[in-house]
Amino acid sequence: MKAIIIDDERKARSLLRLLIEENCPKITTIFEASDLLSGVEIIKKEEPNIVFLDIEMPEHSGLEILDFIEQDVVNFEIIFTTAYSEYAIQAFQLSAIDYLLKPIRGSQVKEAVEKAIQFIGKSQINTKLEELKKSLSSSNFNKIGLPVSDGIKFVSFEEIIMMEADGMYTKITTNTEATMLISKPLKHFVELLKNIPTFYKPHRSFLINLKYIAQYVKSDGGYILMDNGKTVSLSKEKKEEFLTIINNIG
Repeated sequence: MKAIIIDDERKARSLLRLLIEENCPKITTIFEASDLLSGVEIIKKEEPNIVFLDIEMPEHSGLEILDFIEQDVVNFEIIFTTAYSEYAIQAFQLSAIDYLLKPIRGSQVKEAVEKAIQFIGKSQINTKLEELKKSLSSSNFNKIGLPVSDGIKFVSFEEIIMMEADGMYTKITTNTEATMLISKPLKHFVELLKNIPTFYKPHRSFLINLKYIAQYVKSDGGYILMDNGKTVSLSKEKKEEFLTIINNIG
């Protein structure tokens, strides 16, 4: 398996190469480039499986990579390396694009490469990059990338009715299709959507979109009925807070 590191800082390239060699035995060949255009030339010639790509470089940002490569030859996964803020990290997560936050650790590299290998051949990298660009250029995030069996499905926040914990997986119900089982724990989505005011966690096993609440039922200790007919538990300690919220909706 081949990889390329595209970063304008020589020390950063050397460190990342070392971490890849120590933690990723499946990668047997590593190329390096100090700018995006020379990196693109190597990609076209050597056809690496994984591209480690710095975002902030002179002349061309790493986000511009697909401006210089024909879509029909894009058969690699991208792992961005970045020193970006928490705001930008949310954009990466919502766009389902992996990233390594500088300073980079070996465990990060290993995990990111293992995830990238799973998506090679079904990457939808063009769609993911477009969503990332939108997210980075606006604070109005409105979609989330969900890993499904044949790639990444982008779903608007508006479409999500509720999420329910199922062990280390999450059942996600939308208003457009059947429930999806996603290979991420509920806490991943709770953290990712914590700044989106329409989402609320009424119970340790549920995250709901407040827009789709049909009724609060007082009997049986109190529970929530959603527009799709599903019932959602309400923790005792959340009851007062929840009632305050729904009394102020609208």
